[in-house]
Amino acid sequence: MLIAGFPAGAWGTNCYLVAPAAGEECVIIDPGHQATQGVADAVRKHRLKPVAVVLTHGHIDHVASVVPVCGAHGVSAWIHPADRYMMSDPEKGLGRSIGMPLMGELTVGEPDGVEELTDGAALRLAGLDFAVSHAPGHTKGSVTFGLPESAGGDDIPPVLFSGDLLFAGSVGRTDLPGGDHAEMIESLGRVCLPLDDSTVVLSGHGPQTTIGQERATNPYLRELAAARASDGGPAAPPRRGM
Repeated sequence: MLIAGFPAGAWGTNCYLVAPAAGEECVIIDPGHQATQGVADAVRKHRLKPVAVVLTHGHIDHVASVVPVCGAHGVSAWIHPADRYMMSDPEKGLGRSIGMPLMGELTVGEPDGVEELTDGAALRLAGLDFAVSHAPGHTKGSVTFGLPESAGGDDIPPVLFSGDLLFAGSVGRTDLPGGDHAEMIESLGRVCLPLDDSTVVLSGHGPQTTIGQERATNPYLRELAAARASDGGPAAPPRRGM
């Protein structure tokens, strides 16, 4: 499996291109602010053919380049319906007034094709099966995309594209419109805690990490795991390679 990622734009948002291998079809995850050239460079370098754009949520730093990227490759964008409005009206997602300048001239709006994501969906794209999990907290329509261990072969661990749900050492903010701390904690417990420690976490910002590393050091996951243990809830899965 090939995963090519790069931080884009003023917010350093991680954009990923995912394919079974070089020279094959690929999926683009979160083409944010000023990501167009980085996507083009990765497509050319790895000889990829984009077949879809998928979005972890609707904030402008994750969707600012959706229109030009989808247009350049003739593909649709996938987003949860609760966040779809932000593609055309990003100020609402940031709590700004309509018409206020937003990072200069940005091309906002929907691409020609938009598909809606649903919780629990198995999204078959570019020969890969992405497991969609609705994970509100950062926004109402936040989702994660999981790839099982089998996606990359026996020696490749499972992967979670966590968007702004889980970061190395932290979690997404909940103080913007649509954010909710209680929902964030529920999503972390439901989506992240059950995963195997070997799962590689590729988040919307910052470096990659693993579920095992976050279970051991992230204060939010540590508190959740301790609370579940004290309540007699299901034990955390066994740790591997730690």
